[in-house]
Amino acid sequence: MSHDGVGPRAVTRSVAFLTAGVLAVPLLTGCGSPDEAGRPLARQDVARAARASVAEGGTLRWAVDAVPETFNAFQSDADATTAQVAQAVLPSMYRMDANGRPQRDADYLESAKVVATEPKQVVLYKLNQQAVWSDGREIGAADFAAQWRALSGKDSAYWTARNAGYDRIEKIERGANDLEVRVTFSRTYADWRSLFSPLYPKDVMGTPDSFNDGARRKLKVTAGPFAVKQVDRKKKQVSLTRNPRWWGKPAKLSEIVLTAVPRDERTSALAAGKIDLAEIDPSDAQSVDGAAKGTAGPPAGSGPAGVEALRKWALAHGIDTAQDAADDQADDESDDESDDEGKSSSGAAGAQAKTRAKLIKAIAKWESRQKALRAFEVRRSLEPAYTQLALNGSQGPLADERVRRAVARALDRKELAKAVLRPLGLPAEPVGSHLALAGQDAYADNSGALGGQDTAEAQALLADAGWVPGGPVTEKGKDKGEKAAGSAGRKPDGSKAKKSDGSKSKKSDDDGTYVVGEDDKAPVETGRDERHHTAKNEAGGRRLAQDGKQYKGLRQGGAPGAYAPKGTAAPEADAALRAGAAPKADATTVGAPAKALAKDGKALDLRFVLPSGPGSQSLQAVAERITKMLARVGIRTEITKVSDASYFKDHIASGDYDLALYSWPASAFPATDARPVYAKPRPAADGSLTVEQNYTRVGTDQVDQLFAQALATLDRDEARSLIRKADSRIWAAAGSIPLYQRPQLTAVRKNLVNAGSFGFQTPVYEDMGFLEKGAKAAGSPARK
Repeated sequence: MSHDGVGPRAVTRSVAFLTAGVLAVPLLTGCGSPDEAGRPLARQDVARAARASVAEGGTLRWAVDAVPETFNAFQSDADATTAQVAQAVLPSMYRMDANGRPQRDADYLESAKVVATEPKQVVLYKLNQQAVWSDGREIGAADFAAQWRALSGKDSAYWTARNAGYDRIEKIERGANDLEVRVTFSRTYADWRSLFSPLYPKDVMGTPDSFNDGARRKLKVTAGPFAVKQVDRKKKQVSLTRNPRWWGKPAKLSEIVLTAVPRDERTSALAAGKIDLAEIDPSDAQSVDGAAKGTAGPPAGSGPAGVEALRKWALAHGIDTAQDAADDQADDESDDESDDEGKSSSGAAGAQAKTRAKLIKAIAKWESRQKALRAFEVRRSLEPAYTQLALNGSQGPLADERVRRAVARALDRKELAKAVLRPLGLPAEPVGSHLALAGQDAYADNSGALGGQDTAEAQALLADAGWVPGGPVTEKGKDKGEKAAGSAGRKPDGSKAKKSDGSKSKKSDDDGTYVVGEDDKAPVETGRDERHHTAKNEAGGRRLAQDGKQYKGLRQGGAPGAYAPKGTAAPEADAALRAGAAPKADATTVGAPAKALAKDGKALDLRFVLPSGPGSQSLQAVAERITKMLARVGIRTEITKVSDASYFKDHIASGDYDLALYSWPASAFPATDARPVYAKPRPAADGSLTVEQNYTRVGTDQVDQLFAQALATLDRDEARSLIRKADSRIWAAAGSIPLYQRPQLTAVRKNLVNAGSFGFQTPVYEDMGFLEKGAKAAGSPARK
């Protein structure tokens, strides 16, 4: 997606620019050998089982975040469930393997190859002769051509969210027979494998009306192992049933029911037997793990000591006794009113008996829940996405590359990765690339272009930039033009800003994890239909080139990191917005040094914006660790929490922050998908700043050129080398610092196989099912 806005001049210094006192940048070539990609840090955890061991029939009840607003994955309000449905019911020419690399899907495609490069690139697709739509029509060139025309960007009547790759196609025609499709490109396109995944029927893509509205509420014609049976928005369910015309291996399950369940209600839904599979937060994973391990029963003592022991046992096991205490107090008051001489010994004994009975009842309820949860296990892997620290380079101290580099050199990324991943039993390695993850073809650890944690070097960079300890500081808030963020002394949502002195803060229910989405949408065009451009404030998934999908979940509850909601556009009058904004929220510095660094009468004080909402304790913990690391080099940090609804749209996309945490997905096609994330912001004709998805506003001409070159070569080794070079330069610019790969935790009924935490790999829906009696699945990689 594109985000157009007006704001202060973005910093676009060349990465090669180094001032006196700054260490030379190593590893800028990024020309590592292909084996640098290595293997994924964690394998998928799906309880793999042979199809012969899977029972025929059954219904899988799968928790999702929402019933989708549209089933068209190429529209701006498509979400994670849109992608999930598309994977199960629509063709994809290529799908991801366990290493995050595209592989031909033989159910649809017998072969695909470049058959000409001069004068133009031509790709010949040979389709599986059995491949048909659910209405009986063969999948063919007409479907390819209709999708190209809809997504080419040439006709504004189509409300598309992206046109990457399709805008390079010149024509599509039938080959030697109905099973061949010839695609001729006007410009060479290295990522041609990303196209036509998913592929919609011409009935959907053929006209603007059918594209815009035909597949929003229903999807009549499909071509996957499953078909859309029913969409019940009142029950918040989407039912998928076996496709009787499916020509591949038949689906084991009779039905998949996708049910919208809020993340904080999923453990209860599991225990109640309402769902069989759900992505969950770390705290819920602990509950499921704890139930599996079992625990000793409650103490059996009597009298006041026995009741107190029972209460302590309940508290230790997470059983809420607050209501019991309130009931006890009410009982005591009632006793006082009915007994003029005070509570008798028999009355006290009666109160104790009531308390004990209530505790035993609460414990019995808890034990019943634990018993139900023992039917589940947590399957864990790493998401194909990483959390980063974003540094807004468009204004303030971070407009200076040396300050951004100092922030980066102050961070101990290994410590942050360990803090998040090690307690979950997952490999705790920091991410070494902005453009790929370990195991993917383009991956190489290029972090050496910036350098690792080094307090002395960070302090030297700050000194070189003119920030010195103990300098005169103008009283805060008096400087003209200071950036604002809400009414004085209050957060943008109207609540008091939380103050911290760097000590460990208490966890709060309003600390929220947020997740950031993506799509590859072209720049927003003024005057387009508002339905196409209006942002959705809910956390959404990311749209990648390969399948247009909104990456799932990306509001992963308690897992740290936030995905940007799809369709969120940067404000068109960013500078004016700031000029009329209220004074900055009252957020006290965290981990402030004994002597503040100052320059030109201003303290080096960075505003760290975080979302608030259910499940963000982990994100808050990461932010607090970062603030302490920055304090060691003299950088003060103000943490300001904002509502989930405004976090991305009103702060990240609009540039109203200094530091922020959010996540990006890894793509098998970084030259296409990552380009808008790191493209140099460009001024538009109307004076606005086109930032696309580059919310840090840090970019260089050289990075843009490397992406363009990678897209324009069909030599895969050369393209990989160019991508790695681009990544090295992105590291050196220090606009964003990759921290760790996001955890993926899924609670799954133990006898459900070939499902769970999929990692990179596209789910194989036809292989999912419940084990035959007596059959066994492969053990979890996490438990081996």
